[in-house]
Amino acid sequence: MNDFDSKDFFTDESFIPDPHPYFDHLRSQCPVQHVQPRGVVAVTGHAESMEVLRRATTYSSITAPIGPFAELPFTPEGDDITDQVNEHRTEFPLHEWLVTMDPPQHTETRRLLAGLFTPQRFRENEEFIQKLAVDTLAPILDSGRCEVLSAYAKPFALLTIADLLGVPEEDHGIFHAKLGKQIPGAMDEDKAYTSNPLEFLEETFGGYIEDRRRNPRGDILTALAQTTYPDGRMPEVIELVRLAAFLFGAGLDTTATVIGAGLRIIAEDPQLQKQLRDDRDLIPNFIEELLRMEGPVKSDFRLALVSTRLGGVDIPAGTTLNVHPSAANRDPLVFENPHDFRLDRPNAKDHIAFGRGIHACPGGPLARVEARVSINYWLDRTTDITISEAVHGPSDARRFTYEPSYTMRALTELHLEFTPAP
Repeated sequence: MNDFDSKDFFTDESFIPDPHPYFDHLRSQCPVQHVQPRGVVAVTGHAESMEVLRRATTYSSITAPIGPFAELPFTPEGDDITDQVNEHRTEFPLHEWLVTMDPPQHTETRRLLAGLFTPQRFRENEEFIQKLAVDTLAPILDSGRCEVLSAYAKPFALLTIADLLGVPEEDHGIFHAKLGKQIPGAMDEDKAYTSNPLEFLEETFGGYIEDRRRNPRGDILTALAQTTYPDGRMPEVIELVRLAAFLFGAGLDTTATVIGAGLRIIAEDPQLQKQLRDDRDLIPNFIEELLRMEGPVKSDFRLALVSTRLGGVDIPAGTTLNVHPSAANRDPLVFENPHDFRLDRPNAKDHIAFGRGIHACPGGPLARVEARVSINYWLDRTTDITISEAVHGPSDARRFTYEPSYTMRALTELHLEFTPAP
């Protein structure tokens, strides 16, 4: 019997293949629970997770990317540590990035994105995305097999976000080489936040922003380079660089992960695959159910600024909360038979795969477009898609491996076999 209470979620790799028995175990005891040995509060309920993500003045994002792997630069005092956090904010790792910001700094910075990642821009870019799907899949069709993450999902996601942000085509290769091997939230506490792919993006995007201020173009980088705060101030270049780099990194990781997970599910279930082939109008809800079942984020973190109660549990100021979107998305109080993939699930959109509140992922709509276009085109250009049994084993004994990460849920590889359409 698996003794979950004696294991460390952040370092024990037995949780990697399937974390849901552990999440179910925690939720069955209490959806808000103090766990050891890290001393965090695990949040596995849907309602409780929504409350944490939406209450930005109660739960700070200053520890969002590092969780319990960095000590607070001060000793919490009293029932409200807001002033202490603000006083020591620059001593927290990655404090300059949007993901760690709280209001009013987050509000001001997020406004710089107004008009950049909008539904209209996504629609305008969809023609490019459709052509890119054709160009990326075409070279591998005749082989009848491929490792889909490296051959399709990652280059497709990379080129989509690169084009949207105006990254020069000649730089696409170096971006893939630098970013493809990074594992956010690696299960090594000494490297959990010191190995930072954002440093490469910061340096590279610095040159892009400087160039767009001197030589404007009709792309998002130009719009970002020329944007101003509501009072008319022009942001420092480094502020815009970090914002662009954050958008790039987030757009690449999440989309490739979602596409890979979607193709795995389609390849595993012939009946579902036939339903999608026969009725493409089912694909949008398939994507929402996919995000609910296999969303890319397992863990997010918040720091309690004030002493409060959550789900009937006392949360002292200074407590690190580990919000588990993957667990919330399978909360049986919200989703009937939550571990079943249901193409017709009526409330699939109630998932929190892309977060909620002020830190909801701005690239969520783009990821949905990329997944929809990709799935449509894979179905168009094949007559069947199956899992490679030579690599992943027979259907009753599959072998899949996932990135050794406590924050992300991502396949390391997915080998597919398919018959090209005539």
